[in-house]
Amino acid sequence: MAITRINHFEAKVGSEQALYEFLQSVISVVKKCTGCLGCQLLRSIENPANLVIIEQWDNIESHKQAASAIPPETLKDAFALFATPPAGVYYAV
Repeated sequence: MAITRINHFEAKVGSEQALYEFLQSVISVVKKCTGCLGCQLLRSIENPANLVIIEQWDNIESHKQAASAIPPETLKDAFALFATPPAGVYYAV
């Protein structure tokens, strides 16, 4: 069963563009992962600190496996850009 994952991010003040660019780089990796059907980064018009990634996957397991494609040290560096911890939820039709 195909699923959609919606991930919410909030950048620290002054880190909006850096977080956007980091997430863009992550998407380029995610799109190459087995089971990825699509991935898109959106930035709020009202508040550029709010970002969303919408991912489509063939199943939840594929999404979870894709997380290991991003080096842990890269993720660690990104946490300095977050105002709040990232949050994500799985959805199905």
